[in-house]
Amino acid sequence: MRTQQRFTGLLALVFSILPNAWSLADLQVPFSSDVETQPLRIAIIGARAGGSSAAFWVSKAAERHERTIHVDVYEQSNYIGGRSAVVYPQNNESLQAIELGAPTFAGFNKNMMRAVKEFNLTLSRPYGVKDTSGLWNGEKITVQARGSGWRCYDQVKTLWRYGVSSLDWTPPCDRELSMWRLFETVYSPFGEPWTQIEHFGSGMSSSTLTSKTFANCMRSEGVSERFIQEFVEPLIRSSYGQDTDKINAMMGEVSMRMATENPVTVEGGIFQVFEQFLNRSSANVHLNHKVTGVRLLSADGKAKWALSVDHSPPTTPAYDHVIIAAPFASSGIAIIDSPNTEAALRTPPVDYIRRHITLLTTVAAQPDPAYFNLPARARVPTFIATTRDSMGHGGKDSCVVGMQEPEFDSLQYLYQTKTANEHGIDEWAVKITSKGRISDMRLVRMFGEEMITWVERKEWDAYPKAEALETNNYPLISPANGLWYVNAFEPFISTMETETVASRNIIEMIFRMEFATGMCARDMELEYAQLSSTCAESSARSKCKGLPMMEDVCFYMYLDLFHHDLVSSLMSAMLYD
Repeated sequence: MRTQQRFTGLLALVFSILPNAWSLADLQVPFSSDVETQPLRIAIIGARAGGSSAAFWVSKAAERHERTIHVDVYEQSNYIGGRSAVVYPQNNESLQAIELGAPTFAGFNKNMMRAVKEFNLTLSRPYGVKDTSGLWNGEKITVQARGSGWRCYDQVKTLWRYGVSSLDWTPPCDRELSMWRLFETVYSPFGEPWTQIEHFGSGMSSSTLTSKTFANCMRSEGVSERFIQEFVEPLIRSSYGQDTDKINAMMGEVSMRMATENPVTVEGGIFQVFEQFLNRSSANVHLNHKVTGVRLLSADGKAKWALSVDHSPPTTPAYDHVIIAAPFASSGIAIIDSPNTEAALRTPPVDYIRRHITLLTTVAAQPDPAYFNLPARARVPTFIATTRDSMGHGGKDSCVVGMQEPEFDSLQYLYQTKTANEHGIDEWAVKITSKGRISDMRLVRMFGEEMITWVERKEWDAYPKAEALETNNYPLISPANGLWYVNAFEPFISTMETETVASRNIIEMIFRMEFATGMCARDMELEYAQLSSTCAESSARSKCKGLPMMEDVCFYMYLDLFHHDLVSSLMSAMLYD
């Protein structure tokens, strides 16, 4: 395991210094099947993480196998990225963009990290005013700490409150499952695609985590009630807007790992990753095109599908495959002439957390102390997470009644938009996440009279409710022949990375169905020999520097598994060229 970890680190270094390139023409092997008479046609509904990455996988796999595939992407909004959208304070694009949706992804998210590097985007740390953090339970601030994030809690206080084990925090339920090592197999070019979420989950023994709450899982591992309430719960509420006694242990593990292991963002907005997925594909992208219906044209033999799209002809051309890459229940799409298919897409029902985002700028250097029941001159944290504290967690104070649910999940001063030296006034950008709308009157109470200079609100269905369930029952990935559902994966694990994983799984199945080969299935041993020979020639070493993301997905994972020596030669070529 230690050797594998060292190699993984070496491989990550190789990835980090490879320049941008998207094809290995010298290594292409012509596909040996009959000449195509009619190009395959694929429609993708939704230009978010799942839809944009699906278009990218199709395009790059088609290039790899020298296939012609016609892809149309339909997006109902006027932008790409879905919940990955940004706002500029006061509509001033000279200021830093603020993420409306998920503000970060994790450094271990391989597809997202590879894409950022290949697309020449810039990674950065999540921003936040470096001041103090606090924990609000709806009545009082129970804990304060130095630093701009809850992870920065002072270690001496941590030791005193939670014990020695808290200084080396790792998600405890992970020991029960070793799920992360198993999850790594989804990146292998040799893995079998999963046709049902239950099949994928069974490989990870996930039922042990989806059937229990995260709070109960941690209690069974001996984690203290105080640590759950004051450390874990605020992170879960900030990330997924759910409580530890409701969210299942699987999503709790995901949330904790996403929050505590190298969270990163993209300068200018994460949506740029999904824009580039489409820009670097061969897909035709149709923005402001809302799909209202998917019609089955033929049930005999090979199914064909047509779409009904607003502001378009009555029906689109026939498609061999339609990929729905948006939450079906809220999409407004009807499945026509296939009632059983629509019922399958709605079973089981998936409820989403409605998330309210309030963005504002304020001349108040901190929230109003009076709102948080503090003395007038008290220092108020500029990052405030929340907990339900004693409200039904089974702790020793659980008999306390009358405590109110905190009115927000998190409040954070992001950065200073103006300084007194330059503008005669100090001003800060603030982001509040909540389950309900934060009224103007409440904002005045939180920041003071005439202290707010700009407000913008957004609400959407952010994440599925990931409650603990006794049965593992998820939507079908393919509810009908030629119809696919990327978001079937969301109730299991909901992240941008897993959407790209789910979309790749679908494209893998389509290629096996249509061409009797997977996305990556070629003579890998031959390619290895060719690349080794190429890289051994000093005059051709520049070719070793151009291994792209798609070849990385298909080829480097092969090297990771079998050919460590080539990576060493690549390192030598790049270090000494």
